[in-house]
Amino acid sequence: MDLLNALVALANFVLIPATAYGAQLALGALGVTLIYGILRFSNFAHGDTMAFGAMITILATWGLQALGISLGPLPTALLALPVGIFGCALLLLLTDRTVYRFYRTQKAAPVILVIVSTGVMFVMNGLVRFVIGPDDQRFADGERFIIGAREFREMTGLEEGLALKTTQGITVVTAVIVVAALFWFLNKTRTGKSMRAFSDNEDLALLSGIDPEKVVAITWILVAALATIAGTLYGLDKSFKPFTYFQLLLPVFASAIVGGLGSPLGAIAGGFVIAYSEVAVTYAWKKVLSYLAPAGWEPDGLVQLLGTDYKFAVSFVILIIVLLFRPTGLFKGKAV
Repeated sequence: MDLLNALVALANFVLIPATAYGAQLALGALGVTLIYGILRFSNFAHGDTMAFGAMITILATWGLQALGISLGPLPTALLALPVGIFGCALLLLLTDRTVYRFYRTQKAAPVILVIVSTGVMFVMNGLVRFVIGPDDQRFADGERFIIGAREFREMTGLEEGLALKTTQGITVVTAVIVVAALFWFLNKTRTGKSMRAFSDNEDLALLSGIDPEKVVAITWILVAALATIAGTLYGLDKSFKPFTYFQLLLPVFASAIVGGLGSPLGAIAGGFVIAYSEVAVTYAWKKVLSYLAPAGWEPDGLVQLLGTDYKFAVSFVILIIVLLFRPTGLFKGKAV
């Protein structure tokens, strides 16, 4: 019985939250990977792109809620997602046309585009704060839990309760659908194959008649969709605060680099590696160990390696280790 209680506590506080967080990081890292693989630069504005897409979705959600439109037990934000994706895509296409395109035609070095994207990041961050404010914005509605802790205890008779939030379930299901749709698009459609060809060899792709501007535009639209979905799911699962997305840039980039920058499969694997590492290192293991330890051997302290304030430091350490010993990542992407 104690073993079951320990497993439930582990699932409740580590496995389920880390899986949902990993799905959010994976979607964010896929956007970074697409930009690096096709446009050949590291987009430091990606965290704030996620914030902008989520902000448009939140504004649309509030509009739907004011009209009395909802999805019942599911969050209304799912209905507003297409509006958020459309708004984010418009912003990215406008940014590309007014900023990135100039440097692309000049064949600027990747480091120049990185510096430019940093400037875009600050502009986007300021825009989001100006429109929606710097404070926490909660927009989740519908049923809060798929299964509650009290309900689980009554069903199983265990001392420990398992709580599965609706947003966690939606995050995982949505991530699976989005990733499957993206891989189908890249591998089965003519446009997706053109993007892959452009990524592998730009000169050969141009000789084959592939329109580079079309590839660039579709890349930004896909990035807008991934960023908006990732940002909205993160906001639903936790809360929306513009500065949080600025901080989220580190674990998102760490996920992409750990998996292999330029590798979509690596971005997904990297997201879960970072998420599980962050949650496991910052979790206080006292409850789980108390169930497993013999009587009288229960730990007195929290058994916590790092406080939750140092969560992002974990992804930074993993990033440094990977860059030192395997710069191409787990799935042999492009070296940084």
